[in-house]
Amino acid sequence: MEREDDKQLWDVLGHVPEPTLSPFFVRNVLRRVRQETARFQRARSWFSLRRLAAASAVATVVMATAIATHHPISRTTSANDLDVVAKIDPQDYDVVADLDELITWDENTVWEDKPTL
Repeated sequence: MEREDDKQLWDVLGHVPEPTLSPFFVRNVLRRVRQETARFQRARSWFSLRRLAAASAVATVVMATAIATHHPISRTTSANDLDVVAKIDPQDYDVVADLDELITWDENTVWEDKPTL
């Protein structure tokens, strides 16, 4: 920007006094830096080994409790299970008997074959 572009602006800028620094400027800046470091140290000290060990122990107990309470319930025979058995068609028994004979025959024929090694 040239001085001729905006003469009034340059005149106002020419009359503004230069900023002066306080004699305590450096001290104030260093104090702020130290305060920021102290905040970081406080946050870092929260994650100490003692607290992390306690937190992991609590997490382990919570998980063990959740697993112990949500285990599958053992099945016991009920009246409904007996009704299902009573409703089986008699023809199914014949099929099951035929399958049992087939399995028995298959097991016996395996031993009768001579291996060819």
